Amino acid sequence: MPHIAILNRDAHHDLRVRPHGVNQPEDRMHFVPVVVGEFGHLVTHYPILFAKDAETGAFFAGAMLGFEPGENLFAAEPPSRDVYRPLNLQRVPFFTSGDNIAIDLDSPRVGTHADGQGLFDETGGPSPYLQGIMGVFQQLVPGLERTRAFIARLLQLRLIEPVTFDLTFDDGRTITTDGLYTIDQDALRGLPDEAALALFRDGSLHLMSLMIASLKQVPQLARRKNDQLTQGFSGLSGAFG
Repeated sequence: MPHIAILNRDAHHDLRVRPHGVNQPEDRMHFVPVVVGEFGHLVTHYPILFAKDAETGAFFAGAMLGFEPGENLFAAEPPSRDVYRPLNLQRVPFFTSGDNIAIDLDSPRVGTHADGQGLFDETGGPSPYLQGIMGVFQQLVPGLERTRAFIARLLQLRLIEPVTFDLTFDDGRTITTDGLYTIDQDALRGLPDEAALALFRDGSLHLMSLMIASLKQVPQLARRKNDQLTQGFSGLSGAFG
């Protein structure tokens, strides 16, 4: 069980956090929950899709970083500044507890590492790093409710449909994805004008257009995986050549 504690400037003044350079399960997530407020940043890097929570069966929105569990095709140390990182990755190892920010004290990212980011300055105020984390939660917390409302609206209008990607790579490997959902474009085009106008007015139509546009990232993601597979193959060939 993680040791989650509400952040306290007296108790945690000397703590430091290494946001990167620690290989943890969150760094290997292939599908990261996201909120609608970051769709505009995500669309140029990742497919944005829906999946169902394994426990509740409820839909949630996510960015696809890989095709298989444990695969993050964007993993790099340090992370590229040119690639947007979903808020749920940026926030680690922090959480919210009511109106407070909490931290996982058992996380290998947390300690007194000399190369870590301090949480408080000399006056006891939040450091620039902690201010950044606070900014992340200022987007995430209200974004969760907005995202739930967006999904509920789409379900009400039956605008979500399953989608499958069949992929073949140069090393002969094949992958068929399942459990993913996207916008039903035929159902969207078939909506009455009044319903379509309401989706335009409340911003849902724009969010759906971003999700549809993000599907162009699927072949880009496949190419990224193929490059990694073939690089590994080339390296293997060289080793035995």
